[in-house]
Amino acid sequence: MLRIVLLLLVLIIAVLLVPRLLSRSATPAEGSGAPDFTLPSQEGTSVSLKDYRGKWVVLYFYPKDQTPGCSREAHNFQVDQPKYAERNAVVLGVSVDSVDSHKKFCAKEGLNFKLLADTDHKVTDAYGSLTNLGLVKFAARHTFLIDPSGRIAKAYTSVDPLKHSGEVLAELDVLQKAAKP
Repeated sequence: MLRIVLLLLVLIIAVLLVPRLLSRSATPAEGSGAPDFTLPSQEGTSVSLKDYRGKWVVLYFYPKDQTPGCSREAHNFQVDQPKYAERNAVVLGVSVDSVDSHKKFCAKEGLNFKLLADTDHKVTDAYGSLTNLGLVKFAARHTFLIDPSGRIAKAYTSVDPLKHSGEVLAELDVLQKAAKP
């Protein structure tokens, strides 16, 4: 019995720590230029970061469409869309799932903001958000708040999907207030 408990404990630790150990790309530093990208969205259009110059961008990476934590996080961003619009901000979600998967996720969850498909993992890796478990790769739950000039104003590498949208909105308020002359 003790062996089973120890084995389960080791397995749980491995599941929690191995993704962090195997994900080696560094996240871009706050104040640095945000890596540019162009990715397809669930709407069938290509989206580039440079398209949003002059706006605040909430670029959030998430592991998998239609999973409980990712659904809750996306739902909260959806509910808060009017608040982001008031702050001249757009929300862009990124995962390594396909465009078709994003279409189904948006239909099921009633999402109307853009989800971007990074199926070749380049953007996720550029933002230090790629978790590599050998045969399985997925995005870590990270968020980057990008200012209107294209610089990273805030990086979140530890995210609670239940309250994250509220945290981002509060940070937007602080950053926008500090930027006013």
